[in-house]
Order: sequence, then structure tokens, then C-alpha cells
Amino acid sequence: MPASRLEGTVGLLAANARWDYAGLPYWEGEVDCCINSWTLANGVWLGASVERIARWFVDHRLGDGGWNCEWVEGSVRSSFHSTLNSLKGLRAYEVAVGGDDDVRRAREGGEEYLLERGLMRRLSSREVVGEFVTQFRSPFRWGYSVLNALDYFRGVGRKDPRMAEAVEVVRAARQDDVTWLQGGRHPGDVWFEIDVPKGEPSKWLTFYALRVLGWWGS
Repeated sequence: MPASRLEGTVGLLAANARWDYAGLPYWEGEVDCCINSWTLANGVWLGASVERIARWFVDHRLGDGGWNCEWVEGSVRSSFHSTLNSLKGLRAYEVAVGGDDDVRRAREGGEEYLLERGLMRRLSSREVVGEFVTQFRSPFRWGYSVLNALDYFRGVGRKDPRMAEAVEVVRAARQDDVTWLQGGRHPGDVWFEIDVPKGEPSKWLTFYALRVLGWWGS
């Protein structure tokens, strides 16, 4: 739906919506990276003034280069999930408003956090960070997977040799009929389902996987 069809939504949210956390104003964001990411992306789509949320990501980037939604609980180590979601919001902001050196540096630093880890491994031991990286779920929502990460980098247009192993993980998941299977659904209530149950061929995952492989091989 074009944002023009939602004229007045920005003001209505500003006047009537506050976050559960400390009653913070809607367009100033929350303390959760993933929530702020989607608020930032939705805000630029609707034409809201969301510069403060973009600046929040610059100020709350952790020392290892990424982000973690549990920073407010004291976490000082970045999360694959939080970092990818943060990158998506920052990229949407950059595309919408143009250049911002601080935001660009934060985004590129977050990308480097993932690339240093091959999109799937711990930096220290080189072990796979968790089963979730190879569980492809549609819709992506907040969840990390190498397919989700690769599709982000495709959109940014940044190829890097350190992605090669992750690309092969996607390729290896292809079925004989050239489809990719639904890995499951993320927890949480939804109004209606938009993809198939676990274990069945997913048109959305097949689309994303073919798009990533085509981009990588081009």
C-alpha cells in the first residue's frame, strides 16, 4: 500500500501511541533494537521524522561492532538477530533520506560484525553459532538465518568472499524439485498465516534462495 494512502497515520501514532517500556513516545523509539529497526523503517516509509531513532543506533552500537536487544540488561556482546535487524532499519533510513556519515559507518561496522563471522560462526571458536542460522523460516520476521542475511547483503549490493560458506549452506538446502522447505514459524500471534507449514515447499523461501544464488553467481 502506498504511504499516501495512510496520510495522517504519523500524527495519529504520535498522539495516541506510546511504548510499554517507560511510556516512551512512539516516534522516539524504544530500547529494543529490533523494535527500533522496524519503527525506523516504517517511519521513513510514512514520512515521519525519525532522525532520533537513527542516531540511537549510532549511539548504542556495542564494542564488538553490532547490536543486542538485551543491552539494557547489561549485555555487551552483539546478537546475530539484533544486528541484522538493526542493519535493515539503518539501510531503509539511508535509502530514504540520503547520506549520513555516522549512520553509514555504523551500518558498515555492523555488516563487518557479521562478515567477520562468516554470517554463521563464533569469532573465537569458529563454531556455528546455533542451529537457527540454517533454519530458513518464512516470513523472516525478526529471526536470523544465513538466507535472511544473504538477502540483506544482496539488497545492499555488497559481495564478500567471507559469505561463500553461507551461500553453500543455502545451495545445499535446495530440494530435487528446486524448492526450499519451510523450516518452521517464529513464535508469536499473527492475524493470518502467509506461508506453508513446516516441512512443505515454500514459494517465498524458494524465491529468496534463487534470488540470492542468482545474485552471487552473476
